[in-house]
Formats: sequence, C-alpha cells, structure tokens
Amino acid sequence: MYLVIDIGGTFIKYGIMSESGELLSKGKRGVGRSGLQELQDALYAIVDAQDMSQIQGIALSCPGTIDVATGMVYHGGSFPFLHEVNLAKLLEDRYAIHVSIENDGKCAALAELWLGSVKDTKDSVVMVLGSGIAGGIIMDGKLQRGKNLSAGEVSYVMSRIDPVTKEAAYFGLESSAVEMVRQIGELKGLDDPADGEAVFEFINQQDAEACGVFDTFCTQIAVQIMNLQYILDPEVFAVGGGISAQPVVLERIKWAIDELKRVNPLHKASPQITACTFGNDANLYGALYHFLNSHRNNYTQA
Repeated sequence: MYLVIDIGGTFIKYGIMSESGELLSKGKRGVGRSGLQELQDALYAIVDAQDMSQIQGIALSCPGTIDVATGMVYHGGSFPFLHEVNLAKLLEDRYAIHVSIENDGKCAALAELWLGSVKDTKDSVVMVLGSGIAGGIIMDGKLQRGKNLSAGEVSYVMSRIDPVTKEAAYFGLESSAVEMVRQIGELKGLDDPADGEAVFEFINQQDAEACGVFDTFCTQIAVQIMNLQYILDPEVFAVGGGISAQPVVLERIKWAIDELKRVNPLHKASPQITACTFGNDANLYGALYHFLNSHRNNYTQA
C-alpha cells in the first residue's frame, strides 16, 4: 500500500492506495500558506496518523515546477515559499521511506493516462479547469516535460498582447473556472459568489446573464483547444477539474468549437473532446502512477 498526498491551495487531500490503483481510504485537512513550517507540520501530521509499517512509499502531488529526478520544487504555485525546497527529501529523511513528487497538473494527466479517459490513446492533451489551466501533454504514450520542465503549462499561453505596452493577457487568467463562477455569483447576488452549485443552477436554467459569462469562458477554452489541435494534433482532449462534472461544460465547449468553425471557415481541425475520469481524486491517482514508474526497479506495476 502507498500513502498518496495532494497539496492543494485550500486542502491537503490524502489517501491510502493499492498498487493496482484502488483508493482504499481518503481524507483531507486544511492548510495555511504562512510558510514552509506550517506546510511541513500539516504533512507530518498526515503521515504520523498512518500505520507506516504497511506503507511502501509516499507519493506527492504538488503545485509548482517540479524536478522529478531530484525532488526539488521551483516557484511553488500557491506556495511560493516552496521555491528551491526539496520536499521529497524532507519526508524521506524524516521517515526513511521512498518519496516521489510530481506537479499537480501533470499528476492529473498521468491519472488519465494510467486508468482514465486517455489510457488507450497515443497522443492526447489533458486540461484541468480550475483557478488556472493545469494538465499535461502526452505524446507517444508518454507525459512530456520539456527541457525546462514547462511542457503543458498552457496557463502561460498569451491570448493577446497590447502592441504598444506589450502587456499580455494570459489563457490561464482569462479562462479561470474559479473566476467565471465568481463573476456569475456576483452578477446574481449570491451570498457566496463562489458557490459553484448555485451558479450552475443559473446556467442550466439558461439564465441570460449567467450564460453570457459562461459562453465567453467556454469560447476561450475552445480557442486554445483549436490552437493546440493545430500545434500538437492529438487524438483527444480530456477536460477535467471540478466543473467538468457538469455535462453542460463539455456541451458548451463543443458548441463553441462549432461556432468558431462556422464563423471562421478557414478552420479544418475537428478536436475530439471527452471528460476526465477521476474528478477531484485525479492527482492522487497520478501521484501514485508516477511513484510506481519512478521506482519500477523496486516495485511491480499493475
């Protein structure tokens, strides 16, 4: 069995998983962002609560640019204090156990590659819609990292630029699912503008204001899917993140692609789009898959 841990911006999710990918138990605990010590204490509390005599390794999913060969974190995403911190080594030294670490978006892609929606494809793109756009690029059945570990970081793709000031607009910021929900929540006067379920009630009821914001969001996603289709030409795009559980998300992204092709007849590409399989547990599955691959000489993969 393996302890898998997903470090998120609000919660640390964790679980015990079997080598075959069965999630035997799971939990979560809040985490602050005050500094490294607070994060370490939260991680240690999770590990200390387990029966480590039954655990063969710890698999981490973490924000930031991750050097998977060394365990070093760069930049750290929501946790900038993780920059140049070797989080894997901290846990290895404390618990004398093998530890692997992988970027959270790439974990989501690995989950879909291992047991999910793209496992039978050669080339695919996994896009996780959240506060930004996370995910990964899979070519020839392998997750791409790139020389600078930035392959698949589509949040940094520029959607436009001011020709005078050279200031850019970024795909990840303009296509934030969290921001889209907040905008609609504020338009509709919700007590909690971040209440996604309430927001999607308005969308599913075809409220004009809500659908206006939502359709703009889906069109921005569709534009970048079309761009990536021409650049990478994958077999399929798998769309994940919390909002992907809503059927209307894929429906409207596909509608937006059809609209782009109708209005812009130069387009010939026809991207294939599907939903990711694992939802909010994707990073746990992907972290384990990365661990098994990283230690394939020591462990037998399912």
